This record gives sequence, C-alpha cells and structure tokens, in this order.
Amino acid sequence: MPGSASAPAARRLIIAITGATGAIYGVRLLQVLREIGDIETHLMVSEAGVLNLYQELDMDRKQVGLLADVVHNVRDVGASIASGSFQSAGMIVAPCSMKTLASVALGMSDNLITRAADVVLKERRRLVLMVRETPFNLAHLRNMTSVTEMGGIIFPPLPGFYQRPVTIAEMVDHTVGRVLDMFDVEHQLTPRWSGLKPNN
Repeated sequence: MPGSASAPAARRLIIAITGATGAIYGVRLLQVLREIGDIETHLMVSEAGVLNLYQELDMDRKQVGLLADVVHNVRDVGASIASGSFQSAGMIVAPCSMKTLASVALGMSDNLITRAADVVLKERRRLVLMVRETPFNLAHLRNMTSVTEMGGIIFPPLPGFYQRPVTIAEMVDHTVGRVLDMFDVEHQLTPRWSGLKPNN
C-alpha cells in the first residue's frame, strides 16, 4: 500500500461507507479510483455499512478494504485523517445515512467518519455527502441546510435518464462520474452532455 505521507494532497481522497442503502456507490467509487491509479484512497466503513455491503452486494469488510489504499477503523479517532494536518482533496460519504448527516451537521465527531468530515469542513476542503433517504422529514432537510451552510455539498445519488441508461450499472456510473467531477478527477464513466437532440 502506498505510504500516506508520500502522496500529494490533491491526489488523496477520503471515502466513507455508512449504513444507508446504496453501498454500490462507495464500492464503485473505490473501483474507479483504483483503476485511475494515482489517487490514494483512505477508507472507513461504519458497522451498519458493513451490514449493507453484505445485504446488497454479498461483500464483507475485508473484500471492500482490498479496494482501498489505506483502511481506517471507524473507532480510531486518533487516525491520521482525524487531523487537519492530514492534507487531502476532500471526502466523500457514499452512501451517507441520516445519522451520519445529523452528526456532521451538529459537529459531533463521535467516530472517525464524522471527525474526518468535521476536519474537512474546518480546513475548507470539499465534503460530498451522498445522502440516502426518502421521503425527507424536516430534521433531514434542516441538517442538509446546516451542512450546506458550512460548505459541504449534499449530493443525493439520483439517476439521470437523459442519457437513456439501460442497466443499473450505467445509472451508478453516471452518479459516480458526477461525484468525481466535484474533485476534478478525469474519468470515462459516462458521456458528456452535448445538448438536446434536434426535434425533427
């Protein structure tokens, strides 16, 4: 595994998988970043995230860990990514549960995921939360507003249909590509929009 002290900050990304449905988004992000090859990934998976990996993808903690460069225990609040001195391009929570959203919104830092998110916000780096719930209640909406006011980006993984996807994989790749755009990561996951088709 690459040494965490050697990678340039712009080529490091922190990825967290929490207990909302949509574990495929975190896994696909890790797969694509590994294929790109020059971005050092730091992974955390919550206990509920582990359950969802098994329920939705038949994957365990070890299997998803192999997709990352560095794996951190979610309870290790003394890890490198818990400090503002650890430089990175930012953090993606994919998917982001409402519990994690609330903890970030309130600055609770009650585990390494929410502590790392708090650090990213205080250091004015990019935080993207792929929130998963429907419908939203008022607490959810207020928490999303709070995170947005702090500089975070709320990014529900909503599929786009204008590219006419025919598989779930295409819909996932479209969303993952849009998230990677937030960090200026070049990819070939989905065609770029070139305008409306002529209406003959």
